[in-house]
Amino acid sequence: MTATAVSLSPHENSETVDFLRRLASMMSGGKNAEMLLGAAGIIEALTDRAVTAERLCSEPRDERERNNQLREAVEIATENLSSEAAALRAQLADAVRQAEIDRASFTDEAHRLSARAEDAESRLAKVNAEFDELRTPFAELSDTVVAVPTEQLRLARAQFDFLADGFAKSGDVISQTICEIGRCAIEQALPGNKPGPHATR
Repeated sequence: MTATAVSLSPHENSETVDFLRRLASMMSGGKNAEMLLGAAGIIEALTDRAVTAERLCSEPRDERERNNQLREAVEIATENLSSEAAALRAQLADAVRQAEIDRASFTDEAHRLSARAEDAESRLAKVNAEFDELRTPFAELSDTVVAVPTEQLRLARAQFDFLADGFAKSGDVISQTICEIGRCAIEQALPGNKPGPHATR
């Protein structure tokens, strides 16, 4: 038959030790009193050893609990940092893609503007060449040709007609002929080059 070990609390052990010592003090010495005092000392020593052992056991347990808490905190922080890093990498990738799109758009726009500038320069050069071609004949004739408004030429022709009619009525054939020659010259300079009513006189 085995005995069942029952552990008592430190308070209960202290009461037991006090009881044994009081009981030993009530005895008038002898072996029983010594045995009671010895048992009280053994119980007290075992209680101290049990308390020390429990403290030593609880310290690693507390340390493990603190380590577990720290590990959980580190795992949570690591997970949060990993999520934040993933979000930042995604933002960076989006920024790089947008930068590539903007750079491609800028390059296309620069090429388009460059092509328009080249086309404008080409057309300007063509217009300048045509203008030079048109200006050359007028430059060669500038010493012998005078620009006169058409209306003034018509007025001069009418005056020559009037003078020619007057000289014809007075019988001055020479003056009449000179006026008709002037009128014909003016008609040649007018647009259409149509002879006047006195061209066949």
